[in-house]
Amino acid sequence: MSDPFVVVGADAAGLSAASKFRREAPDRDVVVFEKGRWISFAYCGMPYFIEGRVERMSDLLSLSPSEVSERGIDLRRGHEVVAVDPDREEVAVETTDGDTFTQPYSTLLVATGGRATTGPFDVLGVDGAFTLHDMDAAAAIDAYIAEPDEYDPDRADVSAVDRERVDHNAARRAPETAAIVGGGYVGVEMAEALRGRGLDVHLFQRSGHLLPPFGETVGDRVEAELEATGVTVHTGTPVDELVAADDRIEAVAFGEERLPVDLAVVGVGIRPNVELLDGTGVETGPADAILTDEHGRTSLPDVYAAGDCATAIHAVTGEAAWSPLGLTANRAGRAIGATVAGTPTPVGEIVGTAVVNAFDMECGRVGLLDEEAAIEAGFDPVRETVTAGSRSGYYPGAAETDVTLVADRDSGRLIGGSIVGADRAAVRINTLATALESGMTAAEFERLDLAYAPPFSPVWDPLLVAAKVLNGALDEWSS
Repeated sequence: MSDPFVVVGADAAGLSAASKFRREAPDRDVVVFEKGRWISFAYCGMPYFIEGRVERMSDLLSLSPSEVSERGIDLRRGHEVVAVDPDREEVAVETTDGDTFTQPYSTLLVATGGRATTGPFDVLGVDGAFTLHDMDAAAAIDAYIAEPDEYDPDRADVSAVDRERVDHNAARRAPETAAIVGGGYVGVEMAEALRGRGLDVHLFQRSGHLLPPFGETVGDRVEAELEATGVTVHTGTPVDELVAADDRIEAVAFGEERLPVDLAVVGVGIRPNVELLDGTGVETGPADAILTDEHGRTSLPDVYAAGDCATAIHAVTGEAAWSPLGLTANRAGRAIGATVAGTPTPVGEIVGTAVVNAFDMECGRVGLLDEEAAIEAGFDPVRETVTAGSRSGYYPGAAETDVTLVADRDSGRLIGGSIVGADRAAVRINTLATALESGMTAAEFERLDLAYAPPFSPVWDPLLVAAKVLNGALDEWSS
């Protein structure tokens, strides 16, 4: 193999890089190692598969192995890269058959993603206890929820699925009561999914409100929405223990109480997979993710990193940040593929733009919302929250929309914001994301020429209303 570009990880970042590289440098070799069997799947779609909105697991796949091969990419599944030797420019590989070998590289991309953390909770070997960060887990949960005589095995219609695990869970007695530990993205989306499957759902959150990165206003609206749809929400309630009997989940214990359950999903966070670079001296950043520059380069020569295992530069702070989200991974992978092929391409900055849905409630967030984080980044934050209509008041479908904007007191620069409402609230966050990446002030934002028509927005869009109020607060301070 001549001048090989070696990629570790065959999901969003890895295959985006390999595909772009192959198009830009057709005469060079590219090999992609993937330790498992799954490639190029939509992680964010898994709760909707479990709920049943997505009928087949194959609907969540972006590329099949055969499609990857047709692109001229040497994809090797069941090959785990266990070590990197940057001096010799080679990686050590172990196969599922027990073989080991080394692979030289001219350029290496580490795109190993992240994995679910379980905190103090051990879910291994316990029927009915799950994390959700891979397709096999989604298939197992879907099978476990169904009555044994009603489960449709064709829903898990991908050859990569762990069929033994699916069959084991499909044979279990269907659950009636579920506990979700963690009120973040996974917790909120799974609460809706499990409620949609008819379960009695209890959602536990350690802090005082759900979705902490979105702020208290969003968390309170989401909690009310979940409660209204039959989910019991326990905020300010850390779970102490998952209680099992006969290797099946039996209850969750919290404080002096104990809630009988027959399904538990732990969603307390993820961590980057960076262990294969142990001993290399690579620099790391927030969350111990691999530190990268504007082109995705690491501190090691000819080694790049992208996706959930790597940092990116935050457009508001100018510092390294960790944002394990799909667009960040895909965009960085594509840029690195172009760079390695000979066209230097920035991976792009981030502002932490994210959206989540909770039944009829839509939520979005961007930038710095947390006051301590803003102060630590060198800002003096001023925050205002408004409630405004999503459409003209006389037009059917209008709904109350809460917008929070945060600006720096001295410069007036917008540094963060959130939005929540039942009528197309989430998509509005993209306007604010654009403003943050452009470095706009609150005053400049207020003067934006946003579209107006009664079915879509009032004359003053909720974002502009919030900007007016925030500008008033800034003017009052300056005077």
